[in-house]
Amino acid sequence: MSEDLFDLSGSLALVTGSSQGLGLVIARGLGRAGAAVVLNGRDRSKLALAAQRLAAEGIACHVFAFDVSNSQQVADAVERIEEQVGPIDVLVNNAGIHRRGPLEQLTDQQWSDVLDVNLSGAFRVARAAIGGMIRRKRGKIINVCSLMSELGRQTTGAYAAAKGGLKMLTRAMAVEWARHNIQVNGIGPGYFITPMTQPLADDPEFDQWLKTRTPAGRWGDPSELVGPAVFLASRASSFVNGQVLYVDGGVLAAL
Repeated sequence: MSEDLFDLSGSLALVTGSSQGLGLVIARGLGRAGAAVVLNGRDRSKLALAAQRLAAEGIACHVFAFDVSNSQQVADAVERIEEQVGPIDVLVNNAGIHRRGPLEQLTDQQWSDVLDVNLSGAFRVARAAIGGMIRRKRGKIINVCSLMSELGRQTTGAYAAAKGGLKMLTRAMAVEWARHNIQVNGIGPGYFITPMTQPLADDPEFDQWLKTRTPAGRWGDPSELVGPAVFLASRASSFVNGQVLYVDGGVLAAL
C-alpha cells in the first residue's frame, strides 16, 4: 500500500475545540501529515498560543474563534473560512464539555449545555460545512465520540447521552452523504491523559481502577490518536463510512 494514501498535502482541516487537549494533538497530527489546519475555540488567547506552537513546527495554521453552540457564529465562521482560507476538506468535530454529577442532581442548564456543545455542536458545524463538500463531491467528517458512546458510568449521564447520540448522528450523516463521496466516521477515545483527565490520573484509587479495567494496563497517550485521525482523514479510508474506531487499549473488548 502506498504511503501516498495517507498524505494530506493540499487539504484543509477544521478541528473544533483545538486550542488544547486532544483537539490540538489531532490538529498537529493532521498538519504533520500535510494538511493546513484551522484551529477553533472560544478563548482567543489560547488559540493564539496554540497557533504559535504549530507554526513553530512548520504547520500551516489559521485561527477562527467561534462557539459551536451558536448557529449564527458557526455559519458565519465556516463561510469566512471558505472565503478567506479555502474549501474545508476535513472537518473534525472535537469540541466538548463535561458536567459531572448524579443525574438526579443535574440542572436543566447543565444537561442542555453538554448536549448543546457535544452533540448539537457537531450537527451545526457539519450542517454549515456540508454544502461545500457536496458541491465538490468530496469530504471527510470525523466526529470525536467516546467510550461513553457505548458505556455508562456514574456521574457521566449527560456526557454519555451526548456521546451516544453522536455515534448515531455519525451513522445518519454517513447514510445521507455517502453518495456524494463524503465519508463520515468517528473516533472513540478511551482514557487519555489530558488537562481534563489529569485530576483522575492523580487520584490513586481511580488510576488503579482504570489500569486494572484496561487490558493494556495504562492510560492512553494523546499522540496515539493521530494515526486513526490521519487514516480517517485520508484516501486510505475512502470506503470506510459510518464507523466508530475505538482507541481504548481494549476496554470494550473486555466487558
